[in-house]
Amino acid sequence: MFPSVKSFKDQKYHELKQQCIKQRRLFEDPEFPASDESLFYNRCPPGRVEWKRPKELCEDPHLFVNGISAHDLHQGKLGNCWFVAACSCLALRENLWQKVIPSFKEQEWDSKRPQKYAGIFHFQFWYFGQWTDVVIDDRLPTINGELIYCHSNVENEFWSALLEKAYAKLAESYEALDGGTAADAIIDFTGAVAESIDLVKGKYCENISEQMKLFEDLLKVHKRGGLISCSITASSPNDTEVETEMGLIIGHAYSVTAIQKVRLGERLLFSFKSEKLFMIRMRNPWGKKEWNGAWSDQSEEWKKVSDSERKNLGLTIQNDGEFWMTFDDWCQNFTDVDVCRIVNTSYFSIHKTWEKKMVRGAWTKHSEPLKNLSGGCFDYRATFLQNPQYVFDVKKAEDKVLVSLQQQDQRIYKKDGKGDNFPIGFEIFKVELNRDYRIHKLQIQERVATSIYVNTRTVFLRKLLARGRYVLIPTTHYPGIATAFILRLFTDVPSKLRELKLDKPKRTCWSILCGYPRIVTEIKIHSAEGLQKQDRSGGADPYLIIKCENQKVRSAVQQDTVSAIFDTQALFYRKNIERPIIVQVWNSNALCDQFLGQVLLAALPGDPKEPQTRQLRGKGGREADEMPGHITVKVVSSDDLTEL
Repeated sequence: MFPSVKSFKDQKYHELKQQCIKQRRLFEDPEFPASDESLFYNRCPPGRVEWKRPKELCEDPHLFVNGISAHDLHQGKLGNCWFVAACSCLALRENLWQKVIPSFKEQEWDSKRPQKYAGIFHFQFWYFGQWTDVVIDDRLPTINGELIYCHSNVENEFWSALLEKAYAKLAESYEALDGGTAADAIIDFTGAVAESIDLVKGKYCENISEQMKLFEDLLKVHKRGGLISCSITASSPNDTEVETEMGLIIGHAYSVTAIQKVRLGERLLFSFKSEKLFMIRMRNPWGKKEWNGAWSDQSEEWKKVSDSERKNLGLTIQNDGEFWMTFDDWCQNFTDVDVCRIVNTSYFSIHKTWEKKMVRGAWTKHSEPLKNLSGGCFDYRATFLQNPQYVFDVKKAEDKVLVSLQQQDQRIYKKDGKGDNFPIGFEIFKVELNRDYRIHKLQIQERVATSIYVNTRTVFLRKLLARGRYVLIPTTHYPGIATAFILRLFTDVPSKLRELKLDKPKRTCWSILCGYPRIVTEIKIHSAEGLQKQDRSGGADPYLIIKCENQKVRSAVQQDTVSAIFDTQALFYRKNIERPIIVQVWNSNALCDQFLGQVLLAALPGDPKEPQTRQLRGKGGREADEMPGHITVKVVSSDDLTEL
């Protein structure tokens, strides 16, 4: 078992198996019994169901017959093509399926030692951020002696049927798997980060430049072990599973099994130039019904490709559900693609290594505003900040940030007439460099990123952020919804992602001796202009230092300019309101930094909140001599410590 794997319903596979072998009986799972309650809660199967063990269905059952393959699977009578498509993707990656099907050799039937078989199997899923071991017995639902759900094209191979049963147990019934997305299953199989791309909204069929960027991105994902699925959105419920003129099925999930640049014709000796086509291969979970357009199995176009190239591509001329298309045709005919990236966090890798941070949270309701954590999206301005808030830092000048927000799986509530995903999303704000308390009012903070809001289990965003501190606010779309979530953040350098839980500084015994803050002040320095030139080229390398009582905030250095844009923010809880806030401008120098001037700010609650321009002066108080340059600053103060 992999490290830190949790046992689902506290069932421990090895203990249960040894008990069964010792007692010479086959395992019967009390947590997922062979009864109607495990099958359905609303819709009855089309016939009398009998639960049978593999040995009752064939003479020589196996987990795998001639290994594992994307061609092993066929969808049954359940509307879970998405699950089968995800399994097809999984079968392509040995390192991934061996996590989901642990110790597969030990679990395999052994004809030489039949006494070691106990009718028990286990599978592992990345269930809401935790690898979870799910134990099942081998009794499978059949009608007239045939498996009614997912099954192999070989009658004595059972890995797919048993995996589906374990997944159904996780969802609390087979019927709960009716309807879903391949991305959800792939995340549960791998812990991948899923990104959904709308090919129509992105206009990938029209914009060739964007189409080529997408191809290269998908090619990279596929080469690095990622899993991809696609589908055609139904315009109405009546269109679901309708076949198009080109042989594709609407509302149906396809697994992407290959992405390649295909060379046309024979490459001549010493010649490295040849025409290439951007191609993509897919598989229909039904194991039949294929694309019948250009580059379909028996099309004339394949004559342009050499025999050796066809062999490399693994082209098969049979109705097995797998087919090739040009990437342009794919963009023209499909509407949605789920890209599941296996984000590399290993330091022992030739590829980019990401720093990962994961936190668990929940949207919870409360009548008191400061305790309510279910305020809805940004549209609900009065309650938006009544949501969980997470702070993180970007340490580089620029860093590509990956954010994945995943809500709790709602399928377990389908029996209660619920079970639909809530629309979720998140906002990212650039905030004060020293903020360690929750935001209560947006004054100087900069809204820098917004995810889509959609009723899927996972929402994903890629964003390039500048150096600074940020607050990420995950929300449901509507206020007053309670459910749990996990938030994952991937950055190039450690981000120190953490939740902001306090509304203001704590009162301690030291507060009696040293005093407690009387006002809170937010300050934002937009720019420093007209500064004194410091080098022969007429430039300077300025930076800011903002001082308040015993605290100090320093900005990044702006290179070679006497008119610098900073947008540096700071937050101070002040005990002595008579002491001004000091904003100093310095020039960075290898030997010794030079003082360029400062501004003293009273920053009292009644002062103007609009941006103001202030002249730089020397050290020595408000009446010190003027120095070249001025700053543009906005200051907001309040004597209510939970107002800002």
